Amino acid sequence: MGDLRIAGYASVFNVPDTGGDVVLKGAFGTAGPVPLLWQHDVREPVGIVETAREDDTGLRITARLVASGRGADAAALVRAGAMTGLSFGYRVKAARADRLRGVRELARLELVEVSLVTFPMQPLARILGFSSEGDDA
Repeated sequence: MGDLRIAGYASVFNVPDTGGDVVLKGAFGTAGPVPLLWQHDVREPVGIVETAREDDTGLRITARLVASGRGADAAALVRAGAMTGLSFGYRVKAARADRLRGVRELARLELVEVSLVTFPMQPLARILGFSSEGDDA
């Protein structure tokens, strides 16, 4: 099988994650291509994030899983519906505490990577769809 393209949300705005962080709209600004990793492991790249753009919901990504090694394994799990979680690695550039809500608001971030994960800290960060290379994504 060839490469697999995925689309989904790596982050959802204004919804607390399980760690008590809330990403605010506008936090990502512009983001260039970043690696797509397996479970945030820098030794396990599985592809490339081709686009990462903010919309009203969150950080919507499209990515390509490479049909080789761990990427092929990851693609098989996505196709089977066994891997649906997305997450992102980042550096905080600006944040503030919201004491009323008991969360940290992330106002400006540098996107470092996006990962396929079993259990995303943001439960709404999910793959929404996929297609084989050459199909419409």
